[in-house]
Amino acid sequence: MPVHATMEERVFAEGDGKGTARMERLGAEESGTEQARRTDGSGPKQAAAAPAGSEAADAAEAPEAPVKPEAVVAAEEMDKPEALGRLEAAEAPEAMSTPAATDISEAPEALRQPEAAETAPAVRIAVRALAEYACRSGSIETGFRSLTSLTEGTRIHKAVQAEYGEGSEREVFLRMELALGGVEWTVEGRCDGLLAAEGGPVIDEIKSTSGRLEDLGGEGHRVHWMQARGYAYIYAMQQGLERMDVQLTYVQADSGAVFRIRRSFGLNELREGMFWMLEQYAPFARMLRRHRLERNASLERLEFPFQGFRPGQRKLSAAVYKTLEDKGGLFAKAPTGIGKTMSVLWPAVRALGTGAASRLFYLTARTTTRTAAEDAVRRMEEQGLKLHAVTLTAKEKICLQETVSCRKEDCPFADGYYDRINGAVLDLMEHETLMTREVIERYALKHRVCPFEFSLEAAYASDAVICDYNYIYDPKVSLKRFLAEQAKGTALLVDEAHNLPDRARSMYSAELDKAPFLALQRAYKGLSAGLSAAAKGVNAAFIALRKEAEAGAAAGEGGLRPAGPGAYVSEAPPQQLLESVHAFIAQAEPHLAAGGDEGGAETAALLLEAYWAAKAFAAAGEWMDERFVAMAELARGGVKARIMCLDPSRLLQQTGKAYGGRVFFSATLSPLPFYMDQLGAMEEDRSLTLPSPFGREQLEVRLVPLSTRYADRGATLKPLARLLLEAVREKGGNWLAFFPSYAYMNALYEQLLLELNPGSAAALPDGAEAGEAGADSVKASGTNPAEGSSEQEEASGGKNPSGQEEASGDKGSVLHAEGEAADAREPAEEALFPARAGSGGKERGLRLRLQRPDMDEEARDRFLAAYQPPEPGGDALLGMAVMGGIFSEGVDLAGERLEGVAVIGVGLPQLGPERDLLAAYEKKQGRSGFDYAYVYPGISKVLQAGGRLIRSESDTGVLLLVDDRYMQPRYQRLLPEEWRREGEA
Repeated sequence: MPVHATMEERVFAEGDGKGTARMERLGAEESGTEQARRTDGSGPKQAAAAPAGSEAADAAEAPEAPVKPEAVVAAEEMDKPEALGRLEAAEAPEAMSTPAATDISEAPEALRQPEAAETAPAVRIAVRALAEYACRSGSIETGFRSLTSLTEGTRIHKAVQAEYGEGSEREVFLRMELALGGVEWTVEGRCDGLLAAEGGPVIDEIKSTSGRLEDLGGEGHRVHWMQARGYAYIYAMQQGLERMDVQLTYVQADSGAVFRIRRSFGLNELREGMFWMLEQYAPFARMLRRHRLERNASLERLEFPFQGFRPGQRKLSAAVYKTLEDKGGLFAKAPTGIGKTMSVLWPAVRALGTGAASRLFYLTARTTTRTAAEDAVRRMEEQGLKLHAVTLTAKEKICLQETVSCRKEDCPFADGYYDRINGAVLDLMEHETLMTREVIERYALKHRVCPFEFSLEAAYASDAVICDYNYIYDPKVSLKRFLAEQAKGTALLVDEAHNLPDRARSMYSAELDKAPFLALQRAYKGLSAGLSAAAKGVNAAFIALRKEAEAGAAAGEGGLRPAGPGAYVSEAPPQQLLESVHAFIAQAEPHLAAGGDEGGAETAALLLEAYWAAKAFAAAGEWMDERFVAMAELARGGVKARIMCLDPSRLLQQTGKAYGGRVFFSATLSPLPFYMDQLGAMEEDRSLTLPSPFGREQLEVRLVPLSTRYADRGATLKPLARLLLEAVREKGGNWLAFFPSYAYMNALYEQLLLELNPGSAAALPDGAEAGEAGADSVKASGTNPAEGSSEQEEASGGKNPSGQEEASGDKGSVLHAEGEAADAREPAEEALFPARAGSGGKERGLRLRLQRPDMDEEARDRFLAAYQPPEPGGDALLGMAVMGGIFSEGVDLAGERLEGVAVIGVGLPQLGPERDLLAAYEKKQGRSGFDYAYVYPGISKVLQAGGRLIRSESDTGVLLLVDDRYMQPRYQRLLPEEWRREGEA
């Protein structure tokens, strides 16, 4: 079997219909074991005992949902908070001895409620998770949280354990089983130490913190006591002890100072503590169990939610299910309009019922594609599906306050948040299934809890999560650390996956500016000698970096070499800067943990911002290998350092390996080998390419050989404007025209105004002649491309540097992605040109609408709302947007809502040092550098834009591809078959 074999080769070889057949019998032909596991919650008999430190034992301490109780206090750094717990019938790790029995006669009445044996929930939960759920109280705190404890905490634990005396044990795994309150409980975990002492064994629980030990007040935190008491109760029941000592050992991470507190508890007191924690958690456990039974029953009945499959949908669905069943990877290129969202979500949801997956993450890059996923879930709910699915929305968007401030003094939704959150989550999940932004906001208002944190809480207990890529792939986003134990059963469904490589480059890159460290050096000079000196060290490293860059440029040698105006690059890490950054972090952490506000609020905010920037830069330094470069950017009086990721494939692959299945899908994974390389495909991963389900007769493709290169744009603006007007007037209806940049789009808009209103100079800049405005507006913020570069030769074979001119056309002005600065002379969002008097009804009026770079959701909705089926003889509509922007992906304008699409140019990204470095890197790997850095990302935007047109079997339309390069074989090969000229292969 070839490496990266296609799905057809692996699953759908002639005569092998196993993948499709499996989808046809889902829910109907399952084994008795699987059926029993879903209906009564039972699983394999709980085994007894894995050695401490084993994978099974490790898993016991990492259940599902996050908790940030007041007692986790100043910090998550005290061994990260765990999850709400998990409800499953998985085989438990082996215990060190026979599970403890327990006497339930002392249990609270709420825990002694009878429940039918066939519906009794089976709950396996870690002691730590149980304590953290039960003890949650207080407010959201915005104080400093160190992220060093995952590695540093492990080191500290081992150091303390190394000092244990003879007869003491480390990492002792404990487990008990009991039926209580209608729940079959398995409570388990590993205590850090079981100490041998004269008065009997002592449970030791170690907690590391970057805060001050004095802040503990000599008492320790309630959640830590309850966790340690939980271990003590299990051990006491196993050993028949009437009393046990419990010790909390707190270690200050930076100084190594140790503070110990020891207390003695009787068995009844330990039992009361355990029963109280179970009583708090029991309603949540029962809710999860009820939902699980309802969900699985609904999945057995769930059919494909449309009358039939479109061509290719069944094949894609079967491939997705097979991939999740095998815990593998799939790269699927499926044309727009095929119904990719449902084709992927439906089999993935079915996989939840068969055990092929335990949770789904539907990852997107844009709000529009998130909405499509919600709509698909809603459609399945109409068929009877019961699924807990939550959409995560960025904090800045979902915040209920006018200004985002998470201080309890400023926000009533943060004040007392943990006192109310358990009830809020329970209420939400008992009454809702599809938890969209609107639903989250409604319940957040009802319970007075922060909607962003609330949505995260719901996510940990949901079956499916719809969210941005960064919740899984960005190392700076905290959600991921709670998923480590669950990842093996979690399936990743990555929508519009062509966006992920560039997003990942951003995630794994980091930038650091000299200016804040100079300011901190001065601000803390009289306040903290150590912190001021550390900031001075970073400042000095920046000065040395500047000198190295200037010396290397002057001498033509050295570690740094010129890579563009004011930019210098090296494959070697900036060692001096990284060392000084680590020293700064070491000084800043204890200072921030102690408050860090001696210099006032503004200085404290500057310190915190510099700290996080330093942490990100240090992390990028740790990842740096041949796939990264270091850059220095010099400006008058300033220096910036960057560690830039050129190839994120290895890091994406490492992240993906942890998960139980990965499906990357898009209409524009073209060429597919390019995207498989970029996304970190593994040898055993599969690929699937589906043809368009629509006929050639539905789409009229017009290739227009009009140059849109930078050097030609001024001369071709007028014919381009007339071309668009003629097409719109000929066909009427609604049109979308896509451009490579805002500057080019605005220039064409001005030319359209001239064509529509001859003789008017209203839209022209002062002093401009008609016909010159477009060229001026394109060139206003750019410069002519350099001649004779190696990239030009590569793009053109040394004959015609066409590709490079396009790539550099918007240099210094506007990038293709939305959100960038637009041309200075911003046009109106909408303009109306009625039919001219005397046309005898032969001429339509025309409305123009423009995408703006600063569009909020209301403005975006307003833009799309204009695309309604036109009235007979009514005005035509021409919308103008940028390729790769919000209107080129995830927008479904089916039927008469869209008559035609024009794609102007071949979409090449903006020329710059970063793209040139990427091209050089790919060339060094033996690939076509210019294609990888410029052509392939550009054609992806073209395909996405053109894909807005034909969305169903009944759609028809006109596609204009405007650029003479579309006639070239290299571009023809990259176009879908139905877009090519007849006879092209």
